[in-house]
Amino acid sequence: MSRAAQEFIELYGHPPEGVWAAPGRVNLIGEHTDYNDGFALPFAIPQRTEVAAAPRTDGTLRFHSADAPSGVVTLDLSDLDPARPPRGSDSWAAYPAGVVWALLDAGLPVGGVDLHVRSEVPNGAGLSSSAALEVATGLALTDLYGLPLTRPELAALARRAENAYVGVPCGVMDQMASACSTEGHALHLDTRSLEQRHIPFDCAAAGLRLLVIDTRVKHALADGAYARRRASCHEAAAELGVPALRDLPYGDLERALARLGDPVRRKRVRHVVTENERVVRIEELLRAGRLRETGPLLSEGHRSLRDDYEVSCPELDLAVATAEAAGAYGSRMTGGGFGGSALALIDADAEETVSRALAEAFGRAGFTPPSITAAAPSAGATRLD
Repeated sequence: MSRAAQEFIELYGHPPEGVWAAPGRVNLIGEHTDYNDGFALPFAIPQRTEVAAAPRTDGTLRFHSADAPSGVVTLDLSDLDPARPPRGSDSWAAYPAGVVWALLDAGLPVGGVDLHVRSEVPNGAGLSSSAALEVATGLALTDLYGLPLTRPELAALARRAENAYVGVPCGVMDQMASACSTEGHALHLDTRSLEQRHIPFDCAAAGLRLLVIDTRVKHALADGAYARRRASCHEAAAELGVPALRDLPYGDLERALARLGDPVRRKRVRHVVTENERVVRIEELLRAGRLRETGPLLSEGHRSLRDDYEVSCPELDLAVATAEAAGAYGSRMTGGGFGGSALALIDADAEETVSRALAEAFGRAGFTPPSITAAAPSAGATRLD
């Protein structure tokens, strides 16, 4: 019996009907492209969020997290309202509550539930802990209530929960990666059509390692910075007369930029268009088995996020610069930004050297020491028990 199931019994006094898990994700390339109908290349990581759950017949929702300071959060199906999500110490419960609300809003027959959460995905590290919680909850409810949902449909409803109920205007990439990834592959995602391609990505076979450097700087994407960038992209697309920035060809970028009067919009557009091109080029390199050659594109992506999209921070910039100086083929921040994690593509036997350089650099700067782990492309959401 899993730890989540044991804790569920201690908490609620009866066994769960099952335990479901969904992973966090790393985005190899394709940042802030998803809400611009663009391309992304994420993959699931081994760290996951587990949800033990059992149905209820009285319309009551009881949520508990082993990782939150609050106790059991009790809600009623009839009271779910995007204008009144759980707040304060209970704010984490807005994510599973939002999934229930999104399922109901889609006309799906969902009842009450007892739910207990245990997560290995660090919160605020840019590794999509929220998507992991949403997808694990959604998969549990899909099985408990026999809902006719495909994985992409589940991911889309999880994204709606975060947009409309939690209030974060994210794209669908995080939820799709958590729900649909396969082991040993990156997930090429067209966020307009939701077309997926599974691209082989085996660092170990190439003698490489992809480090995830958690700066321990927490981000809060529900604040206005994320929404302002999204709005700026949509305004630029309207000014240029295209449905979304994805529709601007890379070869026409300079002509498009010359038509924009606002310098901030020019920078945002340049990032999105060049980032889509980086996704295409990295996929080609992965298919050809030329993993080392992706490194300069990763570094180029970081400079674009730092200078044009302006979502980096001193800790992320230090992590990237230090990893590159210590021999990384390339490095960049991953996730929405304003903190979180960076990636570094290195030779497998250089992990100790790079990790030591990072610890020393953060110490000299007076920053909290980073947490450093190796990421391997893992499977998406699944039922465990």
